[in-house]
Amino acid sequence: MSTTEHAAIAEPTTARNASAVVPAPASPYQGDIARYWDQEARPVNLRLGDVDGLYHHHYGIGDVDRAALGAASDSEYEKRLIAELHRLESAQAEVLLDHLGAVGAGDTVVDAGCGRGGSMVMAHQRFGCSVEGVTLSAKQADFANGRARDLRIEDRVRARVCNMLDMPFGTGQAAASWNNESSMYVDLPDLFAEHSRILRAGGRYVTITGCWNPRYGQPSKWVSQINAHFECNIHSRREYLRAMADNRLVPNAVVDLTAATLPYWELRATSSLVTGIEEAFINSYRDGSFQYLLIAADRV
Repeated sequence: MSTTEHAAIAEPTTARNASAVVPAPASPYQGDIARYWDQEARPVNLRLGDVDGLYHHHYGIGDVDRAALGAASDSEYEKRLIAELHRLESAQAEVLLDHLGAVGAGDTVVDAGCGRGGSMVMAHQRFGCSVEGVTLSAKQADFANGRARDLRIEDRVRARVCNMLDMPFGTGQAAASWNNESSMYVDLPDLFAEHSRILRAGGRYVTITGCWNPRYGQPSKWVSQINAHFECNIHSRREYLRAMADNRLVPNAVVDLTAATLPYWELRATSSLVTGIEEAFINSYRDGSFQYLLIAADRV
């Protein structure tokens, strides 16, 4: 993906709280991931966020609104296409939040792998709750905290730099927690053990993720390309369910979103924001080797 800086927005330069500590990575791989996301400034993430100030790091779901796009020959078509891609990615976050269960204004929820914080803002706006985000990237945390200050919700929405396998929250502190396209950077047994620890009894965990399909046999060449592109390790559907069962997380919903995400990818492949990975996503979803899943589970 291109690392060209997007000219329309600058990353916040406000210093982090003087008491904040950026821990050393727990492994060389985590150091690589922190550097990867610290250096990331892709137009496909930033220009979509410019639409309404919600900056996501995930993909979209739902049917494309062709009427809203209008004619491709129109001078405003690309602007409308970007707005439509952003609408689809925000729709994805809404579906994740739909599955969080009963969250109250007095509750705390945790976004593990929070990126630039778009989903955190949406969670607070919907539930009125406190939202804690964690990321390995100091640059992402600064950006997310800058947006919270802009929106005057910094007392309820905060991102910090830390390892999602060792989160700085008390046992049973969170009413809900989630990973939105971030679980492929860690080992699932360790991840779900930590979510199980921070969730209160009856708390809800939700993930939306791409995973390779065990029925295909092994990760396809397309899945391998995605792994190489993002420096991640995509897990199988079976691994998610097994690791949850081993860590007191009992699934109450498993939703296949593969068909719902294809329109996003097919539209993105026609935009000026292509990164070169679109073909791998489209082909792997079409041939069944890759799936886009939502899994919601209760802490028992």
